[in-house]
Amino acid sequence: MKVLAGACIAAAAFVPLRAGAQMPPLHLVPRPITVELLGCRTPTAALREVAPGFDAAARDEIDARWGALGIGRLRSAAAPAIRTRVDPALGAQAYRLTVRDGSATIAGGDAAGVFYGAMTLAQLPVRANGAWIVPCVAIADRPALRWRVLSDDVSRGPLPTMRYFEERIRTIAAFKMNGYSPYMEHVFVSPTDPLPAPLDGITPEQLRELARYAARFHVALIPEQQTFAHMHGTLRLETYASAAELPHGFLLSPNVALSNQYLERVIAQELGAVAHPPFFHIGSDETATLGLGQTRTYVENLGTSQAFADHVAAMQRIIAPSGARIMLWDDAIEKDPSIMQRLPRDAVIVNYHYDAQAPFAQYVARIAAGGFEQMVAPGAHNWDEIYPAIDSALANEREFIAAGRSAHVLGLFQTVWHDDGESLYEATWYPILFAAAAAWQSDSDEGTFAADFPSAFFGVDDRRYAGDALALATILRALEAAPYDRTDALFWTSPFDAAADARMANVDLRGVRLKAEDVEGNLYFAHPPLHANAARVMFLAARRYDALARKFQIAAEVRAMYADAIAHQADTTGTTLRDLFWCRYWMWELRDAYEDLAPLYADAWRYESRDGHLASNLERYHLAAQRAIHYADAFYRATYDGYVRSKNLPSFDTVIAP
Repeated sequence: MKVLAGACIAAAAFVPLRAGAQMPPLHLVPRPITVELLGCRTPTAALREVAPGFDAAARDEIDARWGALGIGRLRSAAAPAIRTRVDPALGAQAYRLTVRDGSATIAGGDAAGVFYGAMTLAQLPVRANGAWIVPCVAIADRPALRWRVLSDDVSRGPLPTMRYFEERIRTIAAFKMNGYSPYMEHVFVSPTDPLPAPLDGITPEQLRELARYAARFHVALIPEQQTFAHMHGTLRLETYASAAELPHGFLLSPNVALSNQYLERVIAQELGAVAHPPFFHIGSDETATLGLGQTRTYVENLGTSQAFADHVAAMQRIIAPSGARIMLWDDAIEKDPSIMQRLPRDAVIVNYHYDAQAPFAQYVARIAAGGFEQMVAPGAHNWDEIYPAIDSALANEREFIAAGRSAHVLGLFQTVWHDDGESLYEATWYPILFAAAAAWQSDSDEGTFAADFPSAFFGVDDRRYAGDALALATILRALEAAPYDRTDALFWTSPFDAAADARMANVDLRGVRLKAEDVEGNLYFAHPPLHANAARVMFLAARRYDALARKFQIAAEVRAMYADAIAHQADTTGTTLRDLFWCRYWMWELRDAYEDLAPLYADAWRYESRDGHLASNLERYHLAAQRAIHYADAFYRATYDGYVRSKNLPSFDTVIAP
């Protein structure tokens, strides 16, 4: 961001800076291309009057932000202080924002550009001398990538409520993303084929309402319906089982009539709800079982690549009349680049790679060499984790999006996955907004983003909010002591799992807990004016990490205390009874930790998702607590049946045996 220093500040319904005072830094996400500070003559004028025709969604966004910050809401006026106009010469989505002498002017290349200028204006107010001010500035800005899409997995557990869907859309729009793509396997409640969907699935009416709502905020709703693999939610039912490649498997057999008949109905209904979307994502990734079951002869005759291409062509025939361009994942191309010669030429390839370090430019060049437009798809690295692996996510996003910008790809397709069904959408904002900024800006930098994030997202200029998010990533790295360790799985592992205990012996559990408790302390009373629930989810993550590390401390301490009890069985000092009572007490501590966390998790879930999958996740907390109770009772029996009655304690492994 280019900032010309030395100018004075002005323009607000707020209070101007005192003479000689220095302007606080601007924290804008994304950062505009140029920001020039201007001299001011009238520093006390208000900036809340808008024309009656001011973009309604922009007004909602500014009112929500400025209202929460205590600045006040916009009001309609015949002589507005904030004026807007469309200037096509600026180009699509571009804008110029000028704030000076008590007024603001937003010129946009189109309606979206005007909206994005308003979103920058929304973030401009800064605190100085105990009051809000708006700097006099001239800003020129435009996106680096045309499309900036968020893809949310809504099929593997968490499924947003309509209220949260709308909050998700409003938030990405405020940070200049312009596409939202819910990833659906079996969650759409088809009027003709409702059985695969959960009872609280997405209805056509809800999908239609989301499309309308998104359009209001200059966001395109992009249906993302799996059509090939990842279809077990449908194929588990006997009604559709005959279409499965393997019995009740994951892949729809492309040569079985039932497969295309089912897809034709479902896709037609989704397109009926989302009228004329720019794209329709057909999934079609991870088709490794193609040709292993009932399509064996079919695939042997055609070849795997042609069978895949024929499926894509069939989906193209279904979708093309809507005017939408089909999108598909790129992994089939990665296996066989020549397959591109068989694909519809206007298909958009979604190029997904989640490594923190990879030859991203090579991946982008491969698709470009085939003559296809593409979107780059990094990941939030939230799957199977208590909180996202932010270090990996940001490295993945920074390098992949940079490769996309250099190649002038069509856009960003940022992915959020919930593989084990218990991660939370509210935990993903840090990597999502970093990706949004990287796709809009001409560059990206983690340090600059960390400085800007607290003010832009939480409305509080307190770097601890970014520091806490990054600290949670450090904790995750410390806990994952071996390949394929994931913090969700570690959280549920038995405290006396021998393999996990051996790995945890090399982890600085005390250091992990001190870091986690530092985050907990920072956030215990935190209630930022914006996105307060995201701060509570950070607190929940820190507390879960603390409990996870404490569990393995408990395991080591209980083993040591029990060994000490055995060593002192013949003593009359009471050492053995003390050790045995403490073993039981430590198990009660573990029981209480799980039970205390359960309502916190339930509150976090209900803020964003429908209840459907919550019960199974809460059951894990209760089962873990019951396991701790089982161990406590086992130590009680060892105490009285083994030591008090016979002075002969069983072995530790006997006590903790199922």
